[in-house]
Amino acid sequence: MLSLIVKMLFLGFSSCRLCPLGPALLFVKAGQGSEGGRRFYACSACRDRKDCNFFQWEDEKVSETRLAAREEYNRNHQPPFTHWQNVERYKNFVLLPLSKRRFCQECQQLLLPAEWEKHSDHQFLCAISAAQLRSPSQLLYPLENKKTNAQYLFADRSCQFLLDLIIGLGFRRVLSVGTPRLHEMIQSKASQGEDFRVRSLLLDIDFRYSQFYTEDEFCHYNMFNHYFFGGEAARETCRKFLYQDNDERVIMVTDPPFGGLVEALASSFKKLMAMWNETEEEGHNSQEMPMFWIFPYFFESRILEFFPSFSMMDYQVDYDNHALYKHGKTGRRQSPVRIFTNLTPSMIVLPVEEGYRFCAICQRYISSGNQHCEICDSCTSKDGRRWKHCVLCKKCVKPSWFHCNNCNCCALQNHTCEKTDAGCFVCGKAGHKRSTCPSLFHTRTACQADKKQRQKTPKRVKMAFSERSAMKHALFFRKKVKKKKKKM
Repeated sequence: MLSLIVKMLFLGFSSCRLCPLGPALLFVKAGQGSEGGRRFYACSACRDRKDCNFFQWEDEKVSETRLAAREEYNRNHQPPFTHWQNVERYKNFVLLPLSKRRFCQECQQLLLPAEWEKHSDHQFLCAISAAQLRSPSQLLYPLENKKTNAQYLFADRSCQFLLDLIIGLGFRRVLSVGTPRLHEMIQSKASQGEDFRVRSLLLDIDFRYSQFYTEDEFCHYNMFNHYFFGGEAARETCRKFLYQDNDERVIMVTDPPFGGLVEALASSFKKLMAMWNETEEEGHNSQEMPMFWIFPYFFESRILEFFPSFSMMDYQVDYDNHALYKHGKTGRRQSPVRIFTNLTPSMIVLPVEEGYRFCAICQRYISSGNQHCEICDSCTSKDGRRWKHCVLCKKCVKPSWFHCNNCNCCALQNHTCEKTDAGCFVCGKAGHKRSTCPSLFHTRTACQADKKQRQKTPKRVKMAFSERSAMKHALFFRKKVKKKKKKM
């Protein structure tokens, strides 16, 4: 039963089942206590059916009518202009005088004079400067839907650090996957200075950036299913960019939505790495493309599951448009976002002026609060605070955790023990939760039946009341007629 679902597992994707965001992903719904469940296809990027309603059971036979309706739906949800058309529009836009450069804030679109009347009732910005065109991430509204886009943008501090680090490591080409702020910084510096040799290619699901970048600078790309919306032409653009010519080393920098499935992301990143390997000379196929994966530290085990060669750096990445992930905060309020990389940790030099220091034993830079544990033989802190070693758990834990003898592990002091005898809140039995309680299902069914019964009862009462009223009115009318006859 779907009401007993407790988890979803990503199994792959289908190239023949398409939604507006490309091939759908294959999932399985597993119920409580069951080894497997029914498989289904759903949108790769949207976790909420309100954003994309694509859903199909794996063994479901779809009618021709439904397929035609789906194709029509996909066509209606495509951008109004192609990438090539947006590039041509941009060329015409930059030729306009400053007074005629307008940007529609509602449609998020650069406007040509012939389109002003159509957008006359919309809010728009005037006198769009060349500096604004070089920084589209500041001109466009961030897409902050946590279940779809979660478009949080690097703060200048983090963006500048990443760029300085990339240059210092000797990389000259940056494959920017979902990092528009880093891409535009590289593009802006490249347009201003002749000595700046770094190039960038942006792969992003946000098609609005096609208004500002050519086909060689931007590819419309879905990182959850490795889908290039521009087809083979866009794929070839990416392949050519990954080709290391004249010793121009390539690195991939990615900043995926934190709510995205790590399995799907890892699958796409491995395919990008495979594209890089195809362009490499023979003998280098065993190497991995250098990569910075920017993600919260609590996903470390999941990332290492798919990329065992990766290690996590202590650098705290902060964002402009995120209320919590800011630099300078202390304690538990520090940004949890870190850099995962397959490069040698000692090569990643972190800024000393921010308190980072080098641990000679671990051979890597660590945060000021991260202390080396002689028992674990490692700098164990993940969140920037000093962790403490638990002898019973045989590992370091957060400073706010204490060892619980019931759970036989460390946890918060006011936590609920996992090994308690307390069962379901509805029936009291162990093995399931309130949301999947069979008794709750029967109770809901009984309540619904009772509700329908109550809804029907007033109608019968009302009908009976109306019949009685009609009878009384008829009797009253007859008495009135009889009185009139007597008077006559």
